[in-house]
Amino acid sequence: MFASDMNPARDAGRFSTAGMVLFPVQFTWLYGGRNVAVSGSFNGWTELVRMSQVEGCPNVFKAVCAVPHGSHEYKFLVDGEWRHDEQQPHKNAGEYGMVNTFDTRPVPAEVVPQQLSAVILNQAMPRISEEDVQAARHQISAFLAAHTAYELLPESGKVVALAVDLPVKQAFHILAEQGIPVAPLWDFGKGKFVGVISASDFILILRELGNHGSNLTEEELETHTISAWKEGKAYMNGQVDGHGRPIPRQIIFAGPSDNLKDVALKFLQNGVATIPVIHSSSEDGSFPQLLHLASLSGILKCVCRYFKHCSGSFPMLQLPICAIPLGTWVPRIGESNSRPFSMLRPNASLNSALNMLVQARVSSIPIVDDNDSLLDVYSRSDITALAKGRAYTHNLNDMTVYQALQLGQDSNTPNELRSQRCQMCLRTDSLLRVMKQLANPGVRRLVIVEAGSNRVEGVISLTDVFRFLLC
Repeated sequence: MFASDMNPARDAGRFSTAGMVLFPVQFTWLYGGRNVAVSGSFNGWTELVRMSQVEGCPNVFKAVCAVPHGSHEYKFLVDGEWRHDEQQPHKNAGEYGMVNTFDTRPVPAEVVPQQLSAVILNQAMPRISEEDVQAARHQISAFLAAHTAYELLPESGKVVALAVDLPVKQAFHILAEQGIPVAPLWDFGKGKFVGVISASDFILILRELGNHGSNLTEEELETHTISAWKEGKAYMNGQVDGHGRPIPRQIIFAGPSDNLKDVALKFLQNGVATIPVIHSSSEDGSFPQLLHLASLSGILKCVCRYFKHCSGSFPMLQLPICAIPLGTWVPRIGESNSRPFSMLRPNASLNSALNMLVQARVSSIPIVDDNDSLLDVYSRSDITALAKGRAYTHNLNDMTVYQALQLGQDSNTPNELRSQRCQMCLRTDSLLRVMKQLANPGVRRLVIVEAGSNRVEGVISLTDVFRFLLC
């Protein structure tokens, strides 16, 4: 009668682009247990939604689902036994036995929400239709098209550029010392910016040398220039012309007068994390000036600032993230078409982490314990920490992810910067709340965790948010 899937049923609450109206409903079980789940007519009795124990209240379990409009029946599975809440509305539903009932009409004001086992959250929230979603997307798109990259420039700051003929070793150490994951490349011979070097380049360098069975030596890094690496990378990726010569990749940049929508689309189309903002006073592009390194978080900050006082007019922004197609989620049991979700244990080798970053084409990997609870995150930019003590000369199979993360821990690093490493959110958080978190400088993704246990349920990145808003 019931499916046995005990994974988080976030897809039961996905937003339907067919115009279906969905309501975030919180289910509560007040009577204890070890493993508690809920199922009902709102998901066709085909899924078990695991409920989270409320911290500080060991007998209370909660879960939130996005539920279609109408009347519904539901039951709780407590330690393998189907039960209903006798203190709440219930009836005999034949083959399902005694079930609790609710509908999506607003709860009377005199009823205390905590006394109910099924409560509609944000009851004042307007119904969400496809028209509402499209209206919000259009408004955001229009705002971005009406503002320029010039507005991303800070009042003060610094940007670091590297010469393309700089040795790779020196570039590696500069990025580590400056605490930056990427830098534009300047070619003195051509008198222009020709590309960028990023943490991803160093990951590929380490993997390439490792695949040839040799440990990286300082001499190899010292004699290998950035331009030589870029040329070798083009050969490695098969980017050559008819004469077998490498095809140089054009730098992806923005001008200060480019509108923010076009800049955001450049991020999405090219899969980059940073775009230099370059100004040239001449028509031929000579004498370029590097003004800023633009990021999606900077653009999202502009959006959040603009919609700060009018978000109530856009119900889409109040939707819980579990109710919209956003992010990458841990597949449920039996799902075969889902994108694989990458996680690692802290004792995994650093080499396996680097391979996973490249093969899964992700910017970070959650580090979890044996219960899949979040411990930390290993990101591409963490590779620069290997410059400390020349750790990159060691065999990366002998170094664990935990040891690599310890290299990046610096007692002099401000607490606010350290806290940006491992940002979390809940599946019940609204889209606007998630956007505000991602708009903070240095935050590129949020790990979705289960309340109480911190069990990883998915990841939402800046790219995910902009794809949902603009594509």
